[in-house]
Amino acid sequence: MLKWIGATMILAAGTAYGFAQASRYARRPKELRLLGAALGTLESEIVYGLSPLPEALNRVASATQKPVSRLFADAAARMADARSERTAGDCWKEAVNAAWPATALQGPEKASLLALAPTLGMTDRDDQAKHLRLAIAQLRAEEETAREEQARYGKMWRSLGALTAALVVILMY
Repeated sequence: MLKWIGATMILAAGTAYGFAQASRYARRPKELRLLGAALGTLESEIVYGLSPLPEALNRVASATQKPVSRLFADAAARMADARSERTAGDCWKEAVNAAWPATALQGPEKASLLALAPTLGMTDRDDQAKHLRLAIAQLRAEEETAREEQARYGKMWRSLGALTAALVVILMY
């Protein structure tokens, strides 16, 4: 009886691990799409809304879903801190690094976001808009790659988790 319970627990754990890995591949394209839309909204706030950067970031955060909204809210909070003598770019970098573990995003996306740091709040509206459009274009390219990886590796991880657990159960008995 205990063998069956143990085998069931191993199968459940292996399958759950495989599905967790597959869900990470499924979340990445969605988060890339949300991030691109949020950066587009930020561009509109800066260029057409003429909003101060912390206010624009707060508006974007309230219009975006988690975990992407956390990045913008955190950056706005860091910039609004009156005691801080950091630049807007430093606050942006810190917010990206703080929000990163909660996302399914990967290195190229982080590099695109960190590349915005020297221009956010430091250059004129047109230059900021140009850099935001560049980041959006890079994220769209990564979204295509993420969709391909989701199709390829999502099924593989779901199957691999269950099959590896089954192999462990077979080897144990």
